[in-house]
Amino acid sequence: MVVRDTDFRDGFEPLTASLARLAGSDETAFTFIDYSENRDGTEESITWSELDRRARALAVRLAETTNPGERVAILCPQNLDYVVSFYGALYAGVISVPLFAPEVASHGERLVGALADSDPEVWLTSSSALDAIRELRDKHPVPRPKRLLAVDTVDSSLADGFEPVALEAEQPAYLQYTSGSTRRPAGAVITHEAVVVNVRQVIAAFGVDESWTSVGWLPFFHDMGLISLICLPIGAGCRAVFTTPFAFTRRPTRWLKLIGSYPNVINAAPNFAFEYAVAKLTDKDKEGLDLSGVRAIINGSEPVRANTIDNFQKVAGPLGFAAHAHRPGYGLAEATVFVSTTPRVAPLVVTIDRDKLGNGEAVDVQPDDDRALSLVSAGHALGQQVRIVSDNKVQPDSHVGEIWVNGRNVATGYWRQPERSAETFDGRLTDGTEPAAGWLRTGDLGVIHHGELFITGRLKDLIIIDGKNHYPQDIEATVHEAHPAIRRDRLAVFSIERDGKEGPVVVADHNRDLELSDEDRAEIARTVRAAVARHHDLRLFDFVLVPPGTVLRTSSGKIARAATKKLYLDYTNGTTTTEGSAQ
Repeated sequence: MVVRDTDFRDGFEPLTASLARLAGSDETAFTFIDYSENRDGTEESITWSELDRRARALAVRLAETTNPGERVAILCPQNLDYVVSFYGALYAGVISVPLFAPEVASHGERLVGALADSDPEVWLTSSSALDAIRELRDKHPVPRPKRLLAVDTVDSSLADGFEPVALEAEQPAYLQYTSGSTRRPAGAVITHEAVVVNVRQVIAAFGVDESWTSVGWLPFFHDMGLISLICLPIGAGCRAVFTTPFAFTRRPTRWLKLIGSYPNVINAAPNFAFEYAVAKLTDKDKEGLDLSGVRAIINGSEPVRANTIDNFQKVAGPLGFAAHAHRPGYGLAEATVFVSTTPRVAPLVVTIDRDKLGNGEAVDVQPDDDRALSLVSAGHALGQQVRIVSDNKVQPDSHVGEIWVNGRNVATGYWRQPERSAETFDGRLTDGTEPAAGWLRTGDLGVIHHGELFITGRLKDLIIIDGKNHYPQDIEATVHEAHPAIRRDRLAVFSIERDGKEGPVVVADHNRDLELSDEDRAEIARTVRAAVARHHDLRLFDFVLVPPGTVLRTSSGKIARAATKKLYLDYTNGTTTTEGSAQ
């Protein structure tokens, strides 16, 4: 695998130094487009000089209550106050905890868990969210902060009294709480060096400079949203334009219109967004839509599907979108976010033998082979090392193993969880490969094939039956394609034990606005079971068709298989049947 040796550490300086250099400019830095009251959107912008001044003023207020190294939670809605909060915390030398306002009701448990784990001294928010924040503080089992501060009420003139705090490379900059875990919340400790190195890696990988525009809707509390929309613009000196995740889900075509409205756009989105936007795009929406200015869309955060890329290109290509601008990649919060991406060419898709992959080897077959499985390349790592490991030994090319990462962008561990940190961040190789220790064990399975990285699944989600490995996302694709009543990306496959044997279960949302009779459900179940048996040689223990919205997803849009399995087991009380089951 091609891995460039540059480590991007030369001349370390924190993000605040980059912001300070930009502070003399009155050009627009960040623009928030608010669709909450106007369906066409209302713009609110802040210049570089205004951002710097507001951030320094906030740092002065934080210094009244906190000491450098203490935690400060960001509980703002997704708006300009959030950006000010992040850089104000950096200027103050405190450790920010990027979270969200309680208005994101579906993630309430995650919010409470992260606050309890990080125990921040100050909560930052916007005036519009104060009532909800007070209710959260008073009604939930979270540590009470010393101060609750509305960022938009801080007088910018306080910036005149700002006294710089020395920020060292190894000091924590923020805690990035990961999504989707059924365990105790885990805050990855991202140092000032790690975030700067990762931003530089992104800049180098995509060629970003001050002429580019970072556009998006990803949540700021998610690693990809934080880096691409808040940190990258400072590192590259480029403008950022953002809206909210709700604005996207309400009208996904807004995303395409936004990326078509600015020059030299870089954007990031999960795979499902491409399918969702294309499905909702009408001929009227296409009128005047020009995507020729899009330089790169990073497709990541969940498995990238070859047919998603094809379908998106069929629609976006005639609108000017270049095939090489679709950039699948790989990353995770524990590595700040970015690990790898494809080169500036159309994404590489390979078809490999499904059965042999289950036995741990990637072997090419023809696309029309019954065993063919399409995999999309995640490209090459940049400025960090990636190895495929099994039994603490690096695997040869075309052999599957866990993806291990080593680089200055990797977090130092999980906040106040030494045992879990050692388990995840101190992978050790026993085959003489250097470095021998200090590897990030990602929990993801992958393979180096044709010199590029391919992601094959999650280690914890792997289904092993009769000694053969089955990847749940592969079975999920088969189930979705088996019947049109099943909602795409809203189904989960996992295994359970019954009568001493392991077997797969499918829980699937049906599409909206469907009235299904018992006969309909039975027919869907027969079709799904037959498809899984034919393509995977598996007999389902259970198939459960549930109303839309039942199958759980993480905050970043991934299928929450472990949580859905827990929900299934809790509901069945230890049996293998449930209301809506189709045996």
